[in-house]
Amino acid sequence: MARINLLPWRENLRQQRQKNFLVGLGVAVLVAALLVLAGNHIMNQMISGQENRNQYLRGEIRKLERDIQRIEQLEQVRDNLIARKNVIERLQRNRSMMVHLFNQLAQTVPEGLTLSTVRQSGEQLTIVGTSESETRVSDYMRNIERAQWLHSPRLRIVERTRTEDRPGQSFRFELVVQVRSPEDQEES
Repeated sequence: MARINLLPWRENLRQQRQKNFLVGLGVAVLVAALLVLAGNHIMNQMISGQENRNQYLRGEIRKLERDIQRIEQLEQVRDNLIARKNVIERLQRNRSMMVHLFNQLAQTVPEGLTLSTVRQSGEQLTIVGTSESETRVSDYMRNIERAQWLHSPRLRIVERTRTEDRPGQSFRFELVVQVRSPEDQEES
């Protein structure tokens, strides 16, 4: 005999499939939600870690900036000390310059020539005086060129003057001379 199944098995199968589908869908939603939460947590951890590294780097940068400022201050102090040392060395080198300068002035002045004023401005010496003749001024300039501490004489003024206390002609002259020690002349 043939068996006929009159039970609603198709309907039961459909309900079973729908139930399985809903369970699968629920599980998938739950897994997706867990993945999103886990991803969010991992990203927050990564952001937090990067912020910590950034904060550490900012702190180290501040330390380095303070060190750089300190180095700049030390370099400025060093430059000031070097400048002071150079001034002291220059003063020490030029300590005897005036003695040599006056000695050279006395040795270079020819007979018949009188110096009235000598002014120094830095390395430049301005000499004003009177002479019996123009050739004496020329002799004086040649003597200056041969001197160790004086060099590069330039004649500014030579003019004829007559005075009551000196009968005859006299010439007023003004010279500009460079003053430099023999060591400085060798360096340049």
